[in-house]
Amino acid sequence: MSGDGVDDPRDGEHLRAALAEAAAALAAGDPPFGSVLVDGAGRTIGRARNTTVTDADIAAHPELTLARIAARQLTREEAAAATLYTSCEPCPMCANAIARAAIGRVVFALSTQQLAELKPAGYRNPDAGVATYVGPALLDEARAAIGNYYGTVEA
Repeated sequence: MSGDGVDDPRDGEHLRAALAEAAAALAAGDPPFGSVLVDGAGRTIGRARNTTVTDADIAAHPELTLARIAARQLTREEAAAATLYTSCEPCPMCANAIARAAIGRVVFALSTQQLAELKPAGYRNPDAGVATYVGPALLDEARAAIGNYYGTVEA
């Protein structure tokens, strides 16, 4: 690995673009997170930054935004060849979206642990909320609502 932590110079270039998006987010008053989605040939498909504050949208994470773009615009094969570059390791919500969009590779600058070390003592992590889950319930009605959906869709 090179001194900057990336093997491929193109990875460094795209990761720096993601960090530039993070800086733009911070300058706009949002949390400093940014991402870039690149196809298998190295062409940029999209860039996004966190807008959770300015859009008042808890799901306005850049990784989620780009995963949605991948799911809408790329075939599964194209998505598998794509790389998502992001300023920090994706949160659980974004990681799930990345998986569902079939994006094949993620390159991130800071790990979740490294990010946590930058936060002040007592910082309330929005991913640390705890909800009470109740269920399963109304099983027969739930089965009827779903019907044979899973028997009719392709895997």
